[in-house]
Order: sequence, then structure tokens, then C-alpha cells
Amino acid sequence: MAISVAYVYSTATVFGLKGEDFFWELSTLIDIMLLGHWLEMKSILGASKALQLLVSMMPAEAHRVKADGQTEDVKLEVLEKNDIILIKPGEKVPADGIVVGGSSYLNESRLTGESKPVKKEKGNKVIGGSVNGNGSLKVKVEHAGKNSYLNKVIKLVEEAQKVKSRMQNFSDRAAKWLTYIALCVGFGTLTFWLIAGQPFVFALERMVTVMVITCPHALGLAIPLVVAISTAVSAQNGLLIRNRTAFEESRKITALLFDKTGTLTTGVFGVTRFETTDPGFTKEEVLQLASALEQTSEHPIAVGIIHKVKEMNIPIPRAEKFNAITGKGVEAEVEGKKVKVVSPGYLKERSLPVPEFALSSKAETVVFVLVNEKIAGFIALADAVRPESKEAIKTFKRNNIKVYMVTGDNKIVGEAVSKELGLDGYYAEVLPHQKAEIVKQLQNKKEFVAMTGDGVNDAPALAQADVGIAVGSGTDVAAETADIILVNSNPKDIANLILFGKATYTKMVQNLAWATGYNTVAIPLAAGVLYKSGFVLGPAIGALFMSLSTIIVAVNAQLLKRKIGKTSPHLPPSF
Repeated sequence: MAISVAYVYSTATVFGLKGEDFFWELSTLIDIMLLGHWLEMKSILGASKALQLLVSMMPAEAHRVKADGQTEDVKLEVLEKNDIILIKPGEKVPADGIVVGGSSYLNESRLTGESKPVKKEKGNKVIGGSVNGNGSLKVKVEHAGKNSYLNKVIKLVEEAQKVKSRMQNFSDRAAKWLTYIALCVGFGTLTFWLIAGQPFVFALERMVTVMVITCPHALGLAIPLVVAISTAVSAQNGLLIRNRTAFEESRKITALLFDKTGTLTTGVFGVTRFETTDPGFTKEEVLQLASALEQTSEHPIAVGIIHKVKEMNIPIPRAEKFNAITGKGVEAEVEGKKVKVVSPGYLKERSLPVPEFALSSKAETVVFVLVNEKIAGFIALADAVRPESKEAIKTFKRNNIKVYMVTGDNKIVGEAVSKELGLDGYYAEVLPHQKAEIVKQLQNKKEFVAMTGDGVNDAPALAQADVGIAVGSGTDVAAETADIILVNSNPKDIANLILFGKATYTKMVQNLAWATGYNTVAIPLAAGVLYKSGFVLGPAIGALFMSLSTIIVAVNAQLLKRKIGKTSPHLPPSF
């Protein structure tokens, strides 16, 4: 509007209208505005690069293994479910699937935010877009094309960027009203200076300057650019945002409700302690003897013991004359010794003394190792608490967020985990449909509640909560009732989510405050409020200020990338 008015008037003076043209001011104004636009668009394109990076993570072709064992290179669109593909060292994984051969470490950092390479061997799932390490893998395709994890992530990011939150709607309304204000103040300025007896050229220049400087670029860009950056960068760090408003309101969370298994705990029944009670055996020997009896069993206790032995690289000896003691344990001969792995109940039946320190935790399951009918030691197993959980809980508490746990386990286990982590409370023996009622109870106490669950049996509670967070979804990102999806079942990620939500909201407020505050100062100056003091703001200078305000908003939004980069690897001491 400003450029058109200035150009039409200047052209009219060329063809006979009395007055002075300001083509020079006009051309300078356009040059400065174009420079501002270029810098602004460079920032906007930078915001979309994170999403482009996700798209570019998929390779163009895959090595499909034919029936005769030979491989053929095919386009990704041709891949179908149950196809076997070969992934060579250093290559990108072309589709989601399950490893059927080989072993390697995969870099999933740009997909899930997991900084360390993840070991993949037979039976493990792989995600399309991750980068293979030094080994070769054969993978059976589960999801290809539109159904792949990466495509779902890209779709979620695109949808989240399109959906406007309350803050963005407010920004849009403010930008619309600023346009009306620019026109009204512009024509009002023209009228005022003409009535004040100033030449028409002077009055018109004041009007043009007002319109240029009030251009709502900064205000219109304040929120959308922050949205584009935060949504795309979040996806790269394992935070998939489905509901923009819920993400922005995560800063209000006062109570967090955690599902126990797989979130606060590892979800794996593993060895927590193993000790010797006989000086004739070392701790490692006790574990080794037990592993000999458990190596062929699928029982959770056996699986936990074998996992620990492999982790410690302890060789497993051969067991002979194996026999199951119904309901009590197992027995066999190992290297000429009669070895038994039994429950505390077996010891009581045989009137054998049970070491008191062996049963120190009610949350643990304890088995005893007997050698020639004498207790050699014991092994304690439990669904171990994640090391990250304690650190995350401390951070929540430092920021006045109450943390509760819901679990289907019995009260003894619930109480033990709650005490170990220092939670504000726990709910045990809870059925899935009861979780929504617990959320309501907390909301009735005026708490702003975030519920974390797996997105399937926790659906009612996720929908009821003020912020629903689906955790540990892995390659299944279609958690319809969740507002936010965390790819990893890591409580530290929830702390990072709340931190990044606060940082995003702060950037929005900063940008709105700058864009609004700038106009309250710039409009009076452009109208000529300091004319009597000898200060007059020309259209070109006005354009410079307008462009500068837009660039400041764009650069401030870009700083979000550095914010999440700092929060992801290490949990901050406070928000």
C-alpha cells in the first residue's frame, strides 16, 4: 500500500502534478525491503531444513534378496511386506523390519534422539532411515513406503505445522488489526499534517513511512516460524507433537502420572544383586553355577540370570542330569557338584537358615543356589528401576512438579519402587480403565495433569489428561489419543519435553513482545511526533527498521535449535 501510494504520486509529478517526487526514497525503500525479505526467507527455509533432513534420510534403493540368494537393487516403492533386504556396512536402512541375519550397530540419533549406536541382532527391530555401522544385516520388511516409521513422523510433523495453536491464532488476529491500524494511522497522519499547513509531499512521506514501518511482517512471522522450528527439531529428538496447544501448555504441568513398567523401570526382569554366603565360592561362581541350570529355560528368572552372565562375559558350564523340582526350582549336576536353584520356600521346607539380608527388598524375587545341599549364595531379581528415572524425578521436584506412579503390580512392589524413587505417591493394582479416574481425581484437586502411557490400554487416561504423552511407541507412532509421542521410553525425555515446551512458549512471547513493542515506539516516530525537535524519519529508514524487526524475530526463533541441542544429551538442573 505504501509503495503503491508513493509510486503513483511520484509518477503523477512527472506528468505535470505540482509537487516533488521521491523516486530516490522509494527505490531505496524497495531495496531495503527486498534485503529484509531475503534474510527473512533464509530463516524460514532454515526452519524447514529439519523436516527436509528427515525426508532425505531414506535411501533411493534397497538390496532385495531373491529366492536363489542373489540380490537385486530395487526402488523403495517396489518393496513389500515380508521381503528380505540386505543392508551393507555404512548404508541407510530402507524400511522398517526385523533382523533375520547378521549383527551390527545402528545409528538412530536423528530418528529417536538416542545418541549411542544401538546393537541389532537376530529378532531385533530396525527403523528405516537409521544408519548401519560396520556389520551386514538381513532384514525382513515389516513396514515400507507410507506405513514406515519415518513417513509417519514426517506426516505428523507436517500436520502439526499446519494446525494453529491458540498463540498462533492470537498472533494472526493481532497482525490483522495491525494492518487496520497502519491504514488508519497512515491516513490520519496525512490529514493531520495537511491541516497543520505542511506541504502535501511532506504529509504523504509521513503517511508512507507510517505504513512501511507498521507492516505486520514481524508479528505475522513471530509464531509460525517458532512452530516450524520447534515441531521439526522435536521430531529429530524423538518428540513427536500431534497437538500444538498441548505442547505449548506443557509448561503448566503440576502433576505427572507415570506408568511403571517400561518407563520408570526397564520393563525387563533382571538381576539386581547376587551374593555368596559360603567363603568357598565367589559371587561370580554362584552366578555361573545358576546359569548352568537356567541356560535352556524360558522362565523370566532364567532369562534374567542368563542375560547377566552374558553381560559379564562369564562362561556357562554344562549341566547334566537336569530335573525340575515342581514349584520350587531346578537341580542338576555341574562339574561333579549337585547344584540346585530354589525358592525361599524350599529352604523353609528343609529347615535351612535363610540369610536375612537376602530378603531385604520386598520388590525383589530371590532364588538361592545350593551346592551339595549347602547354601552357596543367592541371586535377587526385579524389574529394575532405570538409572535415568532418579535423575528425572529430582528435576521434576526441583520445579514443583508432583510425580505419581500407576501400576498393575501389587502394593508391595508399588511401594518399594515409589520409595526408591522418592515419588509423591503411587496407585497399585490399577486396571487400565481406572487410570482415567485417577487423572480426574488429580484434576479435581486443581492439578494440571500429564499422563504417560503406552497409547493402547492407557487411551482413556491419555485422552482425559491435560497433556497425554505416549511413551515407548517405537515404530508404532499412531497413538491416536496422545498429544505428544516419545519414541523412547525414557523419563528424561519427558523432562526435556517440558523444558522445550517452556522454551518454545518463551520464544513466542518474546517475539510477540518485540513485534508489538517495536510498533508502539516506531509508529509515533514515523508519524513525525519529534518533528519540532528536528527529527524526521524517512521512508527508507522506516523500511530499515521494519526489516530489522523481522530479522530479529527470525533469528530469535532460530535460537530454539540450540535450546533443544543443549537439553537432549544431559538433563538440565532446572527449567
